[in-house]
Amino acid sequence: MPYLPQPQNTDDIELGSDLMELVEALAKDVHEQWAAARMRDGWQYGPARNDQKKLHPCLIPYGELPESEKEYDRITAITTLKLIRKFGFDIVKK
Repeated sequence: MPYLPQPQNTDDIELGSDLMELVEALAKDVHEQWAAARMRDGWQYGPARNDQKKLHPCLIPYGELPESEKEYDRITAITTLKLIRKFGFDIVKK
């Protein structure tokens, strides 16, 4: 039987503007975690992706990424925060 992904639907969850600072911090860390894992596996920066040579153009600091790549990481952060809320948890800054 083929795998059929069934992610939680979080369309009904709203995140306030007060969480945008957290979204950006999480997005940056998502990138850092991804980059660290790639580098542990022997990948390096390269101007174009090359899977055989393990080169990737996104192995650069988050702030230097194109907006399209930052948005990918932001979506991961937003989805995570929405899921936390959907499961009944509050997100409170101390």
